[in-house]
This record gives sequence, C-alpha cells and structure tokens, in this order.
Amino acid sequence: MRSRERVLQSLENVFREAFSAAEKDGDAGRMADLDMEYQRDQLRLEVLLDIRELLTPEAEDTTTSLLEKAQNIRKLTRLTKLP
Repeated sequence: MRSRERVLQSLENVFREAFSAAEKDGDAGRMADLDMEYQRDQLRLEVLLDIRELLTPEAEDTTTSLLEKAQNIRKLTRLTKLP
C-alpha cells in the first residue's frame, strides 16, 4: 500500500506540472483554477486516506470490530463535509 506521503506527493507533482504549463502560457485564470482544484483535491484525498487508515487493521489493535470501524468513519464524515 502506498504511504500517505507518497500519495500526496504524487498529487502535488501532477498539479505542479499543469501549473507550470499554465504559467508558461501566461494563463492566470487557469493557474487560479488549478490552485483551487489542488486544494480541493488534497482535502478530499486526505479524507479518503483517513478512511483507509480507519479500515486498515493495525498490528497492535486486532480487536476493532467492523461496527467500531464504521462508527469511526461516521465520526470522520461528520467532521468533514465536502462540497
């Protein structure tokens, strides 16, 4: 499984390439759009990674039931309302 840092770095690399291309073309509107899209996608990806961590069994904690995991995900989704 890819680490959280690797996944977020991959996202950043993709957006940096697109941003550089827009900057080279002098497209300020596209640059602003890419900045907003990057922030939105980063937040969404972090939520998904949090959910992945909640569902992934931990070596020291083998007693977490599926119900407990579902409750943890529900708590997480209450905290992060995405548009």
